[in-house]
Amino acid sequence: MRSNFLFTSESVSEGHPDKVADQISDTVVDLFLGKDPYARIACETLTTTNLVVLAGEIRCKGVYENGEWADGALAEIEAAVRNTVKEIGYEQSGFHWETFAFHNNLHGQSAEIAMGVDEGANKDEGAGDQGIMFGYATDETPGLMPATLYYSHKILERLAADRHSGAAPFLEPDAKSQVTLEYENEVPVRATALVVSTQHKAGYCLQGDNANPALYEELRAYVSGVMHDVLPEGFISDKTAIYINPTGAFEIGGPDGDAGVTGRKIIVDTYGGAAPHGGGAFSGKDPTKVDRSAAYVARYMAKNVVAAGLARRCTIQLSYAIGIAEPLSLYVDLHGTGTVPEAKIEEVLPKLVRLTPKGIREHLKLNAPIYKRTAAYGHFGREPDADGFTWEKTDLVDALKSAVAA
Repeated sequence: MRSNFLFTSESVSEGHPDKVADQISDTVVDLFLGKDPYARIACETLTTTNLVVLAGEIRCKGVYENGEWADGALAEIEAAVRNTVKEIGYEQSGFHWETFAFHNNLHGQSAEIAMGVDEGANKDEGAGDQGIMFGYATDETPGLMPATLYYSHKILERLAADRHSGAAPFLEPDAKSQVTLEYENEVPVRATALVVSTQHKAGYCLQGDNANPALYEELRAYVSGVMHDVLPEGFISDKTAIYINPTGAFEIGGPDGDAGVTGRKIIVDTYGGAAPHGGGAFSGKDPTKVDRSAAYVARYMAKNVVAAGLARRCTIQLSYAIGIAEPLSLYVDLHGTGTVPEAKIEEVLPKLVRLTPKGIREHLKLNAPIYKRTAAYGHFGREPDADGFTWEKTDLVDALKSAVAA
């Protein structure tokens, strides 16, 4: 295990086209779960210039049953989608919440998939798909997340907050950030490179017909100030390479500048490359899909292991087969930082959390409309509250300590 190195993570804003797609897909998930906590949703979204397209498979009481839409359901879905885009802030000629073309191609869930997932008299509810899922935690930050991703998210959250409040009226919704930190003895100590590309109003650029160097310097000074506010004191020095809108102009952005698709930012959604990823996206899926629910519970378990002081870093892998309730495997890696053997933690965790799809959903209270908020600025490292992010709780700490000591 290396002690001294450089590491980089990136984040994208709520206005990035892929994140627009993720938020729309999770808007549909929340709309359906709000009406039927056992709804089945697999909603994919495509966004491009003045167009939003939904596709996928659904089942929801009072909305879509027996191949038929309930009265008013289609209009309600469209209104919810348009409202999400409005909340993000898109009122541009190339992508406007009120005028984009909308196509809804959602249809019924496959009967064969439903047969494998549904609970029966002699059968527990099965996993909605096969696959592997990972959870990770590290003591680098208070939220037990990798520092490079944590600060990448925080920079963009600040930009978005200032845009919405009017404190930075020259910003538009689309943005990306990237943070490179130098680690000494496995601890992040300084920033070697920081990158922010943010969409802006006309004129705040160095290139193109609207170029205005004075306005660009205003934008640059603002973003630099955010970087200094977000990163710990002393992390940024005159040796830090800082790139702000390095192409010189970013007026055309969002779905008008680049198509967006659900599930294309899975590393941004999770651990910024600091941990493995099973490959499955989260947004647009109800919690019977273990791509989502098992990744959440793996994070929950890994975070509790680190919070309990049993390791400084923890990676957990789960695997499932479609239609089968129990996981096929549970793997724990403490990366040489553990105070107890990995095998002991592997033995204890399934006794504290039932790792079937139903057990996960009930333990973490996932059958609720809690997902739209997860679709920007990361699914992990957020504060748990009454309305979600239950997988960020550290309520297993005492039980874990007692169990490994036994």
